[in-house]
Amino acid sequence: MSADLVERVRARLVVDGAEITSSAVATAVREEAGGLVGDADVLTAMRMLQREFLGAGVLEPLLRDPDVTDVLVTGPEAVWVDRGAGLTRSSVTFADEDGLRRLAQRLALSAGRRLDDARPWVDAWLSHLGVAHAVRLHAVLPPVSADGTCLSLRVLRPAVHDLRSLERMGTFDAPAGHVLRSIVAARLAFLVVGGTASGKTTLLSALLSEVDPRERILSVEEAGELHPEHPHVVRLITRPPNIEGAGEVRMRDLVRQALRMRPDRLVVGEVRGSEVCELLSALNTGHDGGAGTVHANSPLEVPARLEALAALGGMGRAALHSQLAAAVQVVLHVRRTPSHGRHLAGIGVLRRDREWVRVLSAWDRDTGWGPGRDQLAELLSSAGGVPQC
Repeated sequence: MSADLVERVRARLVVDGAEITSSAVATAVREEAGGLVGDADVLTAMRMLQREFLGAGVLEPLLRDPDVTDVLVTGPEAVWVDRGAGLTRSSVTFADEDGLRRLAQRLALSAGRRLDDARPWVDAWLSHLGVAHAVRLHAVLPPVSADGTCLSLRVLRPAVHDLRSLERMGTFDAPAGHVLRSIVAARLAFLVVGGTASGKTTLLSALLSEVDPRERILSVEEAGELHPEHPHVVRLITRPPNIEGAGEVRMRDLVRQALRMRPDRLVVGEVRGSEVCELLSALNTGHDGGAGTVHANSPLEVPARLEALAALGGMGRAALHSQLAAAVQVVLHVRRTPSHGRHLAGIGVLRRDREWVRVLSAWDRDTGWGPGRDQLAELLSSAGGVPQC
């Protein structure tokens, strides 16, 4: 197969500017090839160009793998995947750096974003790749990325497990499961915290499945990951700006809208910005049982993490701690380790120490009950308390 033929077809498709479909690629190959190449070469050229112009290109089989959570590309011959047990190198490769750059730019364009020398990075959501789930895209071009184009794709599969299935998977044991159900039944406001890909959204979705069917859940997310088994869930999804920079719908905007939609439980899929101010205000005005996830490596880091996020919304440290003390009662810590996978690592309670709030350990997977147990038992008294050691 002639490399010149592939390049001519590629140039023709770009110049035409029409929607690139399988039939458009096939037509361009036949017309550019004329009668000078065999059918096998034409078919090979079609397959190469379809991989480049449609879907996620050579990465699409990896994104379709149900076990893959991340696809990370650091060069034409360096494609890494995470299937839940850490990164491993894939056999998938690109023809050259130009092919990798073109894929990154096309994916950015499909999300309505710009990626070129003037704007050498992009962060966007992809929902039309031909795979069943939303994908988060991040890409960086040279010279910002010193060794070539870097492409990161995170597959966001809906969190559909309930507490029973998580217990069978070893995420937590039966006594911890009893505490989790009691937290929901007592309508305590809680935050699920943990590192990247630790299972925060999965646990949050499972807990929401335990909410009384008579209650109305309003969830706000950047991507539709939360799918609790509950009959009355209203899901609001943010929208990034288009290529002109207009039309953005922020988390903070949607939290405000959710408050006007009569929520019994207000949930923020991931608190990562100034929307923490609206969430804490809402939880302080009669919206019991609210929840959210926060990226933090340990429960002790939660107050400092929320301080930083609240500062983005103009809320000072003293005001944040005052709001937090009245709004949130429990912190659930999830962790992913090579030996135990994703698991519930600890349960903490928030305690006010003069003007500041700190998180006190109530239960730890490794050490058992902690100094915050009595406070947790008091909070859960209306739902049966905590089990005995």
